[in-house]
Amino acid sequence: MLNVPSQSFPGPSSQQRVASGGRSKVPLKQGRSLMDWIRLTKSGKDLTGLKGRLIEVTEEELKKHNKKDDCWICIRGFVYNVSPYMEYHPGGEDELMRAAGSDGTDLFDQVHRWVNYESMLKECLVGRMAMKPAFPKDYHEEKKVLNGMLPQSQVTDTLAKEGPSSPSYDWFQTDSLVTIVIYTKQKDINLDSVIVDHRDDSFRAETVIKDYSYLVHVALSHEIQEDFSGLFYRKCQLVSKEDVTHDTKLFCLMLPPSTHLEVPVGQHVYLRLPITGTEIVKPYTPVCDSLFSEFKEPVLPNNVYIYFLIKIYPAGFFTPELDQLQIGDYVSVSNPEGNFIISQLQELEDLFLLAAGTGFTPMVKVLNYALTNIPSLRKVKLMFFNKTEDDIIWRSQLEKLAFKDKRFEVEFVLSAPTSEWSGKQGYISPALLSEFLKRRSDTSKVLICLCGPTPFTEQGMKMLHDLNFSKDEIHSFTA
Repeated sequence: MLNVPSQSFPGPSSQQRVASGGRSKVPLKQGRSLMDWIRLTKSGKDLTGLKGRLIEVTEEELKKHNKKDDCWICIRGFVYNVSPYMEYHPGGEDELMRAAGSDGTDLFDQVHRWVNYESMLKECLVGRMAMKPAFPKDYHEEKKVLNGMLPQSQVTDTLAKEGPSSPSYDWFQTDSLVTIVIYTKQKDINLDSVIVDHRDDSFRAETVIKDYSYLVHVALSHEIQEDFSGLFYRKCQLVSKEDVTHDTKLFCLMLPPSTHLEVPVGQHVYLRLPITGTEIVKPYTPVCDSLFSEFKEPVLPNNVYIYFLIKIYPAGFFTPELDQLQIGDYVSVSNPEGNFIISQLQELEDLFLLAAGTGFTPMVKVLNYALTNIPSLRKVKLMFFNKTEDDIIWRSQLEKLAFKDKRFEVEFVLSAPTSEWSGKQGYISPALLSEFLKRRSDTSKVLICLCGPTPFTEQGMKMLHDLNFSKDEIHSFTA
């Protein structure tokens, strides 16, 4: 539901990643960019209409605010007045109005859960939902400390005794959801300081602040499915960046000493940077440092470093800031996400990869894994679409791999080649695909992966279905 402007991601002609679900972007008016929104939020203007007050919002009250000039939306139990944001939302007003006067959490999660809405909409916060507890009418909560952490309702009476650093907790419940909120009252709390465990019929959350550990431990009356809101981030240090093409660079980040993170094949992470006081996040797919990583002695331990191929857009919002980072600076990296299932590759005979620009990035690990670990594999074919020869990422490595492993073939297709180019030209088309996608037999197991800008992926999916490939034989990488 909420998104950052199309100027920043994807940028004009971007091939970094496809928007989830094929959502269309709406052209923004002059003066309605993300930077303009950030300026507005820092102007001191009252964006909620409540003059700085925070209130508890009932379901009945929330339903009243369902018009474009008076639109409240609830996300994860917190209510925001999004009316001032309407003209700044790149998905358009209609997209926001789908959740007007209601709980938009599910809709938000479906479209792009990774967006840092707390930062984007912090000046629009109206308050939190006043949920109805699912307790009998005669139930009375005992006013006591629970495992060293106080209920939020008791904080006012006890702050003088407990001190300003003592956290508290609160919770609210619907028929299908229980939300537990821990108020740390710390500006720079780090997710590494929060430990959450759900086991059998108990829920345990420990918060470490300075030299103290605060615990909330509750018994659950029914089995639950955990959903810990938000992505976990850790700060990673930039240790190198090198040019790959004229506008694409290979970034190497070092994980913290206490972190073990190996991103599964076909999954992506989010990079987070503070830009003009607002935390901006973007999805990127980690790659190997080379297509031949498994054939050489690694210079750097694989479980300590994480690599990204990233195209720099000079007029963009995020990538120029990323490119300005110096060696030794830090970038926050999230836990992995993605719906690619590696078992799709088992017993595979033919693997076809369709990539446009930096849509090549998820193909790197898929390609390496398939050639190394799938004994049934007969052929891997990559059709790589770019504008010019200078845009082709790792061209020499791809050609070398094709020479080294006869199961692998690569074809380059250029949309704006020079007169000297003798290879294929144009854009994705039924003619190109029908010639490229030759399956061994009607019963052979095949998988087609594609990734690129939204029009490329949408057109490619339609063409593949028209060529009678089933949905189980097609995987589109999106984030």
